[in-house]
Amino acid sequence: MRIGLISDTHGLLRASALEALRGSARIIHAGDIGPAHLLQRLAAQAPLTVVRGNNDSESWAQSLPEQARLKLGSIRVLVIHDLNTLEPAIGRWQPQVIVSGHSHQPSVRQANGVLYVNPGSAGPRRFRLPIAVAELLITGVRVQARIIELPPQ
Repeated sequence: MRIGLISDTHGLLRASALEALRGSARIIHAGDIGPAHLLQRLAAQAPLTVVRGNNDSESWAQSLPEQARLKLGSIRVLVIHDLNTLEPAIGRWQPQVIVSGHSHQPSVRQANGVLYVNPGSAGPRRFRLPIAVAELLITGVRVQARIIELPPQ
């Protein structure tokens, strides 16, 4: 199962990001979306899970959760915008994957048996950070993540 990950679009949904996410069984947006119509474009490609980011302050975004818990196959996934707001109580649920955004820095790392994935920013470029999305590849009880850098156009 292929899960597309995107974050920090800040009002810019690039054609290259949509293309990179094409074919996903589900898309996860880890917050800082921009206008609501961006979510409609993502949801047209695959079922969509979204969390609210710190810049999602418009009235429509207030109904978005601050975190989402998903079971994708046999894999438990927690989605949160800012990893710094992760509460210790989440340990009781024991996610195998935590997807976050906020930093605009794409990263994949393993710590204490948990795979942490930040797809980076798919929106306007900040500093010299790459523009990116990511994917989770789930096969049975195995999960891998890969960052997909996008052209800066």
